[in-house]
Amino acid sequence: MMGKFFEKSVTALSWIAGILLITSLLLLIAYLVYEGGSSLQLSLIFGDTAPLDALMLKRQVFDGLLSAIVGTLLLIIGSMFIAIPVGVAGGIYMAEYCRGKMKSLLNLAFDILAGVPSIIVGLAGLLLTIFLNRNFQGQISTCLLISCFSLASLVLPYLIRTTQTALETVDPVIRKTALVLGASRLQNITMVLLPNSISAIISGVILATGRCAEDTAVIMLTGAVATAGLPRSVFDQYEALPFYIYYISSQYTGPDELAQGFGAAIILLILCTGLLVSTLWIQRRLSIMLLYR
Repeated sequence: MMGKFFEKSVTALSWIAGILLITSLLLLIAYLVYEGGSSLQLSLIFGDTAPLDALMLKRQVFDGLLSAIVGTLLLIIGSMFIAIPVGVAGGIYMAEYCRGKMKSLLNLAFDILAGVPSIIVGLAGLLLTIFLNRNFQGQISTCLLISCFSLASLVLPYLIRTTQTALETVDPVIRKTALVLGASRLQNITMVLLPNSISAIISGVILATGRCAEDTAVIMLTGAVATAGLPRSVFDQYEALPFYIYYISSQYTGPDELAQGFGAAIILLILCTGLLVSTLWIQRRLSIMLLYR
């Protein structure tokens, strides 16, 4: 009797928590649309520049968000390009090769790194910038590349632990079948374990991508500025939507400018949603490719 009551209570609380979460999300989106919907025009992105001229790089956009959008995409792509291979490889090593006290020590280290505040990572990136600037006679300063490395180091523990957990939770029967049939450890990892854990690994990638897209503390110390235009190389400073939103919210001069900040938040939300959908599509394609390989 008590068991059924406890089960029903847990179910009811789960439904209540889910409804509150969805309601909070919808209210947040509705508030953003209410405050910034009026600013969602082409002029918000391209300013006074003709959209075709801006997209063809014939004219620079100084009073629109195009540079911030492009900078955010470059930041996310660069960070994940660095973090995903290292994170997945580290997770495979932790799950399949690392043993004993070394594994316990590394697990503790990754758990501690996962809890490090982003401002600390930003300060570490700034320290690296100062070191490189002094040793290369001022040729290297805050830039897109350092921001990408800093954000990659921020999300790396998540990717490692997600990959490790996904591989370790594969059914023991599935894990051992290929080995019993004569497959090597590497073949077992690439042909059996990774295809069966790809969904969980992609989930970690999605969370890491969202963290790279929204973080402000790291980029404001390592290369993001209010006005920089499109970066010509990875060694240039850049604009990013999170920094723009922070800058506008703290220094706006009127309601119109504040509405532009809300509009930038909506664009960032749309950008993250697009990345989420793209990642889910890649997850589905990878699952099919690996399972029918």
